[in-house]
Amino acid sequence: MTTKPITARALGRATLERQLLLQRSPLGVDAAVAHLVGLQGQEVRPPYLALAARLDGFTPADLSTALEERRVARIVTMRGTLHLHTADDCMTLRRLSQPGLERELRQFRKGLDGVDLDRLAALARPYVEEEPRTPRELRQMLGEYWPDADPPSLSVAARCTLPLVQATPRGLWRRSGGVRLTTAGHWLGRSDTEDADLDGTVLRYLGAFGPASVRDFQQWAGITRTKPSFERLRPRLVTFRDEQGVELFDLPDAPRPDEDTPAPPRLLAEFDNLLLSHADRTRVVHEADRGRNWQVNTAYLTYLADGFLAGLWTLDERPDGTRLTLQPFGSPGRAEREALVAEAERTAAVLEAPGPVTVDFGVVRP
Repeated sequence: MTTKPITARALGRATLERQLLLQRSPLGVDAAVAHLVGLQGQEVRPPYLALAARLDGFTPADLSTALEERRVARIVTMRGTLHLHTADDCMTLRRLSQPGLERELRQFRKGLDGVDLDRLAALARPYVEEEPRTPRELRQMLGEYWPDADPPSLSVAARCTLPLVQATPRGLWRRSGGVRLTTAGHWLGRSDTEDADLDGTVLRYLGAFGPASVRDFQQWAGITRTKPSFERLRPRLVTFRDEQGVELFDLPDAPRPDEDTPAPPRLLAEFDNLLLSHADRTRVVHEADRGRNWQVNTAYLTYLADGFLAGLWTLDERPDGTRLTLQPFGSPGRAEREALVAEAERTAAVLEAPGPVTVDFGVVRP
């Protein structure tokens, strides 16, 4: 099929539509998490913020209930990072991510000198399936077998060789507990032998993040050597060229709104997947603002205006009230400021922030 040119702005509008950020979706939690192919969840709060920005009628209790009922769970998958996935996705996407986890594990080889990883997994599995264990308990148990090994490396080895989920109450809204680990199969009642479906995952990625390049997919998934999958799928896809001439793939019937489609302000979570899932992020981040939403091991709460990263925000909750501060990168006009305040007030209400809520504008950090 003919390869057509597409602008960065048009790419952004397409991705925002599929990310449920142009207009809020009536989807329930399970369907939304499945559609988005998971939510980044290094901390407890981000999945709640992500769904608050995307779903109409969402309440934090909706996600907490899904976690308690084991319809969704927290597990390390793409890029070796903790994500929130549906039960159906926990096993398959964890298996798909295995090459990246093995690459990560090689970085800890000095701390695992003499450790038999197959034996480690065989020992750890019944221990965490007997009851969910803390990382410290897991390290101590494994340390009895390999006393000369580096304890943190033993934890990494267990995480990279077994599909470990975080058991509740970890992840529950305002009542989260410490990390306790067990296997996904045991927690969810699923088989550990479910196969990873690379081609199917490529199609789902395009449905949530497309149009996208091979490198974009690999950035999101944290794995390499996926071009053959795109070539197998090519007859079922359409292709575009971005402003740098990079080939992008997409689903033929996926929405691609006009680049001038209005994009309302949205308050995003730390490390929101929208900002992490492409090798080239200029579809939603202006070049001048690249890197302003995070520092090493630290991510800021960010917001979008007109479909692009436009500033940071903070939430200061106290028993006598809440202050939500918006820190724009530029100088928003009156209409944009009013829209941002309205979105901020809505976000605070969805997150059940103690009232009264005050929204103000601050100076962005350098």
